[in-house]
Amino acid sequence: MSKTLVIAEKPSVGQDLARVLKGPFQKKEGWLEGPEHVVTWAVGHLVQLAEPDEYDPKFKSWRMADLPIVPERFKLVVRDERSRKQMTVVTKQLGRDDVDVVVNACDAGREGELIFAYLYEKAKGKKPVRRLWLNSMTSAAMKEAFTALRPAEEFARLEQAARSRSEADWIVGMNATRAATIRLRSSFDGAVSLGRVQTPTLAIIARREEEIKAFKPEPYWLVDATFAAGPLKGEQAGTEQPAGEQPDDGERTYAGRFHAGTKPRIATELQALEIVKACEGKLGTITKLEKKEQREKAPMLYDLTTLQREANNRYGFSAKRTLAAAQRLYEEHKALTYPRTNSRYLTSDMVAEIKPIAALVGARREYAKAAEYVTGLDLLPLARVVNDAKVTDHHAIIPTRSEHMLDKMGSDDKRIYDMAARRFLAVFHTEAVFENTRVETTVGAGEGEQDGGYVFRTRGKLLLVPGWRGVYDEVAADAKADSEGRGEEDEVTDQQLPRLVAGEQVQTRQIESARKETKPPRRYSDASLLGAMETAGKLVDDDELREAMKDSGIGTPATRAAIIERLIEVGYVERDGRALVASEKGLNVIRLLNEHALTSPDLTGSWEHRLGKIERGEDSREKFMGDIAGFAQETVKELDETLKDVRIPRATLGPCPVCGHEIVENRKGYSCWARDDPGCGFVIWKSKAGKQLPIAVARELIKTGYTARAVTGFRGRSGRSFRAHLAMSQTEDGKWRVEFDEAWAKEGAKPPDAEAESADEIATGSERAKVGERSAA
Repeated sequence: MSKTLVIAEKPSVGQDLARVLKGPFQKKEGWLEGPEHVVTWAVGHLVQLAEPDEYDPKFKSWRMADLPIVPERFKLVVRDERSRKQMTVVTKQLGRDDVDVVVNACDAGREGELIFAYLYEKAKGKKPVRRLWLNSMTSAAMKEAFTALRPAEEFARLEQAARSRSEADWIVGMNATRAATIRLRSSFDGAVSLGRVQTPTLAIIARREEEIKAFKPEPYWLVDATFAAGPLKGEQAGTEQPAGEQPDDGERTYAGRFHAGTKPRIATELQALEIVKACEGKLGTITKLEKKEQREKAPMLYDLTTLQREANNRYGFSAKRTLAAAQRLYEEHKALTYPRTNSRYLTSDMVAEIKPIAALVGARREYAKAAEYVTGLDLLPLARVVNDAKVTDHHAIIPTRSEHMLDKMGSDDKRIYDMAARRFLAVFHTEAVFENTRVETTVGAGEGEQDGGYVFRTRGKLLLVPGWRGVYDEVAADAKADSEGRGEEDEVTDQQLPRLVAGEQVQTRQIESARKETKPPRRYSDASLLGAMETAGKLVDDDELREAMKDSGIGTPATRAAIIERLIEVGYVERDGRALVASEKGLNVIRLLNEHALTSPDLTGSWEHRLGKIERGEDSREKFMGDIAGFAQETVKELDETLKDVRIPRATLGPCPVCGHEIVENRKGYSCWARDDPGCGFVIWKSKAGKQLPIAVARELIKTGYTARAVTGFRGRSGRSFRAHLAMSQTEDGKWRVEFDEAWAKEGAKPPDAEAESADEIATGSERAKVGERSAA
C-alpha cells in the first residue's frame, strides 16, 4: 500500500501532526510510521548554503583579489553532525518505494518554505509535493488543513523569494565581511561582520549613540503654580457632580504651568524668578476654559512586531523572548495562531469563528465580562478588523478556537497570551470617550507681559466611557504605550480637576521655578528599534501609516529578533537594561563605512519591498539577484578603496600602576608592553564574558583598581546579559587580572539573570581596594 510522507519543521510539530492522522503510529529513530502516513521532520535548518571554499579551495584564504564571490549556482551542505543524522533519516524516507506523495508541513511562511526547499533539493527528491498550510496548531485546524492540501506549485513564488533572500544575504554578507576584514586587520581583532540587514540596523543604533555623545545639555527653567478657587455657590454648587471630578464643597485647587505663547521653557533663571515674584500671592482669573470630547479607537490586532514592541514596553521582554513565548503558545499550548505574521487583519472566512473564540477565551473569569460583550453583539464591528487584501501568508495573532490551559503555561507564556486575548476582545469594543479640559489662568493682567498678565496652562482628562479600555481593567492604563512616545518633562500633564468656571477669580497659593536641562535622544530599546526597522529607520507612531510602510522595512517579523541578537553576539551592541547601546567596535564600523549604501535603511528596505513583489509575481528573481551581484561588486570596490589605508589610532591610557610605563591599547588588550620594552606584564584583556571592555572601563581600572558603577553587557553561558562591578586582583604568581567584584562571583555562583537586576543597583565602590592593595586573588 502506498504511503504519504509528511515532513515537519521540528520533532514536536511532527508528533502533533501524527495525532490527527490515522494511526496507530510506531515510533522510530527520527520518524513515525503509521498505516497510511510516514511522519518525519527537520530540526530547523538541516541544510544551508555552502561556504566559499566549497566552490574553490583558494577561498579558504581571504584575499581582496578573489572578491566578489558570486556563485553561478549555489551549493547546499548539511549544517552539522547533528543535522547530518536527521538528514540521513529524511533522505531515506524520501527514497522509499512505498512513498508516492510528499507533504511539506514546515512552518507556513517564507522561512518554512526555504527549509523544505533546501532539504528536498539536497535529498534529490523527485516525488510530487503537496503543501500543508496552517494558521493554528489545534487538532481541528490540522485535520481541516490535511483535507485541503494545496499544490506545491501554488507556492513557487514564495520559494523564489525565500531563495532570493537567502542568497542575497550570502552574497552581500560574505563579500562585504571579507573585504572589510581584509582591510581592517590591523585595527580589529577578528572578522568585521557586515550584512544586508544587520549593518543598516547597526547604523540606526550607532548613529543614535553618536547623537547622544555629541549632545550638549542646555539649561532652561519652568514656573509652576498652584491656584485655589473658593467653594461654588448657588446653582453651580447644586448641580450634579461629574464622576471623577474633585468635590465642590471646599476650596478647589489645581496646578498650572507658565507659558509664553505656546512655549513653557524660560531661557534664564532671572526671567523665571521675575515671573515668580510678579505672581506670588496675586489674584488670577480663569480666562479660558474649554471642554472637548475625544474618542479613541481600539488598537488594531497584533502582528509579531507590534506584539514584541508592546511586550518590551510592558514587561521588558527582548524581541527574542517574546517570539519564543509566542511560538510555544502556538506549537505546545495550541492557544495562539501562527505568530510570525506581518498582518494585523483577519480574513472574511474567519468571521464565523470570532464569537466562538471569544466564548472560549471568556471561560476564564478575568476575560468573562469582555467576552460576554463580544458574544452578545448582534452585529460585529468588522470594518477595521477584516480585510482579505491585507492578509498574505497569515492573519493577525489571535487566540485559537480550543481550550486554553493557562495552568500549564509558564509566566512568559501567560503574559503574552493575556496580551493577545485582551487585544482580540478589545478590538470589537466601542471607542473610549474622554473629556479633555483646557484651562488658562491669567495672573497680574495690566502688570506685566505687555499688560496681558502671565498665562498659566492646565490640562485635565476624564474618562467618560471606558469602551475598549474597560477590557484592560488595571492591567494597562495605556494599552498603546510606547517608550519612544514619552512626553517631554516640560509638557503639561493631565490632572484630575475640580469644577471650574470661566471668568472666576483664583488665588495664587504657591509658585516656584525649577531648573531643567535638555535631554539627549533616548537610546533604542527592542521596542523602538523594532519600530524603526519596520519603517526603514523612520519613526512613525500612526498605526495606519506604519501599515503602509511595512513592505519596505528592514528584515521581516520572523527575522528581526535574530538580527538584534546577532549584533549583540558579534560585539557591536550591548544591552543595558532595556537600552541597546552601540559598543566602541560597533561605532567604529559605522564610522569607517561612513555613508556607504550598506548602512542605508532605505536601501535594504527597498530590497525587502522587492522580495515581497517577487512573492506576488510583480518582480523577477533573476533581476533582483543581478542587482544584488552588482551591489556586491560595487561594495567590494568601495571598501577596498576607502579602507585600504585606514588605521584606528591606538589609545594611550596613562602610566602603568605597577611599573610606571605608558599603558597602550593593542588588538587584544591594554598593557605596558612595547617592542623595545616588555614592561612588567600588567595587562587588561579586552574580552571578558562576551564583552569587549571599552577604553573608559580600562582607564578606571588602571586608575582606581575597580569600577565605581556596574559595567553592562556581559553575557553568561545561558546567553542572557548581566551587569557587574569589576576589580583588579593579583594571583599568587604575581599576575594581574580583572575579576567580577560581586558576592556571587566570590562564592563561585553563576551571574544573575538580566531580568532580575535593578538598573539602580549601583555600588559606591568606596570600600573597594585600589590596584596594589590586593596582593592575592
